[in-house]
Amino acid sequence: MSKKRHSPDSQPAKINPFMTLPEHGLSAEQIRESLSQFKQRDLSWRNGRVFAYVYDAGPEAEAVIKEAFTQYLSENALDPTTFPSTMQMERQIVRITAGLLHGDQQVVGNVTTGGTESLILAVKTARDWAWANRPEISHPEMILSRTAHASFHKAAHYLGVKLVIVPFDEESYRTSPEAMREAITDNTVLLVASAPNYSHGVVDDITGIAALAQEHNILCHVDACIGGFQLTFMRQVGYDVPPFDFAVPGVTSISADLHKYAYAAKGASVLLHRHKNLRRYQMYGSISTTAYAIPNPTMLSTKSGGPLAAAWAILHYMGQDGYQRIVRQVMGATEKLIAGIDAHPDLYVLGQPDMSIFAIGSHSMNVFQLADVMKENGWLLQPQFSKTATPQPNIHITLSHSNVPHVDAFLDDLSQAVEETKSLPPLNVAIVKQQVDSLLKTLPPAEAATALYQLAGVEGSQLPNGLALINTILSILPPPIAEELLMQYFNDLYT
Repeated sequence: MSKKRHSPDSQPAKINPFMTLPEHGLSAEQIRESLSQFKQRDLSWRNGRVFAYVYDAGPEAEAVIKEAFTQYLSENALDPTTFPSTMQMERQIVRITAGLLHGDQQVVGNVTTGGTESLILAVKTARDWAWANRPEISHPEMILSRTAHASFHKAAHYLGVKLVIVPFDEESYRTSPEAMREAITDNTVLLVASAPNYSHGVVDDITGIAALAQEHNILCHVDACIGGFQLTFMRQVGYDVPPFDFAVPGVTSISADLHKYAYAAKGASVLLHRHKNLRRYQMYGSISTTAYAIPNPTMLSTKSGGPLAAAWAILHYMGQDGYQRIVRQVMGATEKLIAGIDAHPDLYVLGQPDMSIFAIGSHSMNVFQLADVMKENGWLLQPQFSKTATPQPNIHITLSHSNVPHVDAFLDDLSQAVEETKSLPPLNVAIVKQQVDSLLKTLPPAEAATALYQLAGVEGSQLPNGLALINTILSILPPPIAEELLMQYFNDLYT
């Protein structure tokens, strides 16, 4: 295919690693060309081969979202007295979400930039509620299992709340209410449940956990960031969905991401509280400076109206029947995919997923090598680790609307990838562990990190082509060391 000829004015911008602002502004054509070049190594999510990160309801829905987003590109939801339309849309989004999750008129909430912000604010609410209502608590604690999302760990780190990690059932991957009961102390302010957990797609025993919270006068947050909308519409079309929302007594807050299975543009989640008195502890306000007053319902001050408008638009564009149609398609494809994987002699699905996210394991190969082979063929599967005896390292699938037409091709390519992986030199975990342990014992931390990079084939700030070895190393390392290694690597990567 012949290359397109460019005039000098339309050449893509040359990227200098020591980038400075160009002396003369670039043309719109140069900017478009440069952005296209940036994306050359990105996986193309439009072809339905990316099983994570992107939730696409199709080109017509995308057009509606883009138009709404750009219409509110510059509006700032920081000040609803200046842009009251942003508050109007936020109120309607919250009321729609609350209604879907069995919330009554007392339920209140706000739109955040994503699940992480929603979960951090849920933890802040519990901490500040406890400080106001149980002033004897100086060192607040929250209880969760290792299947809960990492954003709770981030919230604990940011907010000074102690994490208390309890076991999960090693067959179902559900958090154990009995283990939570044993972990409750006078400092406990929050119990965390997942609907479902991201790693295995399993809904916790929300009824048992919420009843325990109610018994001990503790707040209970349900992380339905990935499942809130999908599970709701599954229930509407007849699937047997475990209780998880405000219909369950004792649930005090729920998070549900609009930019996941509501198919909104990135940067939109909803955090709901059972009543306004709880939401008060989510907020922050200041008039202590010489500048303007800052009332912040969520973490941000400046807040783009774009994601709000896009979320409002997609909810009204899809309607209940649109979401129900997509859910039927997604769940039909999920059932076909799980059946195909379970029928494969080298693969299995972990546990019994409650919706369209699940994990794949293998007793006959290194699944991180399998993920690399699939990525070479254009499929993205997420590696997942385990810091307990069960489950073994696995790979994750999030199946959404854009993946539905490609299930048969995926199963065919997966079978071929299994055979290719089995023909590769095996990545011997025991030998890698010996090398890792030797480095950790004989070298200071900084030198050990450099040696681990070299062992994994990582050079400088370049992204590695294959991740099997580095993922194997990360799965072997103790969590604090693995996390420090990750932070050091990303600190270098963004240089």
